Amino acid sequence: MAGQIFAYITHKAGKADDSALELATAAGKIYSDVSMTAIVTGAGADLDAVCNEVANSYKEVWKFDHDLLTYPNAEAIRKLLVAVLPQDAVLLAAHDTFGMDLCPGLSIKLDAVFAADIVDIEGLEGNILNVIRQEYSGQVSTHVACDIANGAVLNVRPGVFQPDESGSAGGQVIDKSSEITDLTTGRRFLEIVEAEAGDVDITKEDVLVSVGRGIEDQDNIEIAEELAEAMGAVVSCSRPIVDAKWLEKARQVGTSGKTVKPKVYLALGISGSFQHLGGLKGKPFIVAVNKNPKAPIFQMADVGIVEDLLDFVPVLTEKIQEGK
Repeated sequence: MAGQIFAYITHKAGKADDSALELATAAGKIYSDVSMTAIVTGAGADLDAVCNEVANSYKEVWKFDHDLLTYPNAEAIRKLLVAVLPQDAVLLAAHDTFGMDLCPGLSIKLDAVFAADIVDIEGLEGNILNVIRQEYSGQVSTHVACDIANGAVLNVRPGVFQPDESGSAGGQVIDKSSEITDLTTGRRFLEIVEAEAGDVDITKEDVLVSVGRGIEDQDNIEIAEELAEAMGAVVSCSRPIVDAKWLEKARQVGTSGKTVKPKVYLALGISGSFQHLGGLKGKPFIVAVNKNPKAPIFQMADVGIVEDLLDFVPVLTEKIQEGK
């Protein structure tokens, strides 16, 4: 018999994260005939706005409004979920920095199976849920059988499932704030420190030329800059480039950098770790250039080019300039 399935929804400034629609799709691959419930925590008007938005994609939305939930404290939310989730619940959450903080400990508290960084769901056979994870930086796909008879906590990689944009659920928002009990934790929120502004704001750009470890040398960034100029784009990067101090932090895309929503994203020498792809929102047209044919980025790319970027990019730049 199918159990209950839930999705924990993260949000910011009164807007649900893009993963909210992706989790709805993922949940449908587990129980196609069971209505899904979204759980949204927070406080005030922003919380109401998110709940109303999410109700377009979920039959029920459980709202938990409390001042101690204004900032997403995983320790407090873990306490809340343990108290309100039914015993055999399956909970989905995005595999981002917050989800990685929340979910492992939650699975222990619920005595439920846990699977992290899920990139696909093969289906449910009886009580066995078959999922696919990636190991060794995406070089190996692992097929995992999860016994979800007593429930499960599942971290789903952002961006791997098509978002459910039907908006036809017509869900009901149910205020369950009265069920909140003890939210005291050893953590306390201090402040939000915004990243330093750089010379460009990559979050507002429609076209990004992003470089990764495959660029090999700081001097080679010049070829990416020439391509970006020809395309009318801006250069961004993955974390290794910032760690090497080849580009400023303000140009980093990823969970520890900036979240961007370009129309076109050209990934040069980027392997495609979930930390990097977690910074890509919306549905950009992704073009990936990498000499490793097994690079995970190719699973997300609309166009994949197996080539050494140091050979390919100058040719591409020349052709674009000729076309102008």
